[in-house]
Amino acid sequence: MVDTGIFATTAEVERKAGANCSATSKAEAYVNDYMTQVESFINVFTRYNWSDAFSGLNADVKGILKEIASNLAAIYVIQYDMSGFTSRVEAEDMINVLRDAALRGLSVLRDKKPQDFMINA
Repeated sequence: MVDTGIFATTAEVERKAGANCSATSKAEAYVNDYMTQVESFINVFTRYNWSDAFSGLNADVKGILKEIASNLAAIYVIQYDMSGFTSRVEAEDMINVLRDAALRGLSVLRDKKPQDFMINA
């Protein structure tokens, strides 16, 4: 199977989900499904279709999209099965860190002035 996500790869999501995540939830088929959902959410939340514009964006903008998408998809991977983590607290801490970074990136993309700058970069 091949990565079908636009913003991030399965390998990038796996690294963020950590060594203790479920082998099932980090399988490429699952991550592809998560990426479809995440990319759609990012586009709708920021009110701009980054997926269609992706090939024309500069590396910095692609990097922000990669960070947000891989963080959100990694949250799905972790929450699918937390039994492999040393404790539920460990898994929840990882989710909190990933969520905070995703929200920070989403706020940058949603802000109209930076968005205009990024689209025209």
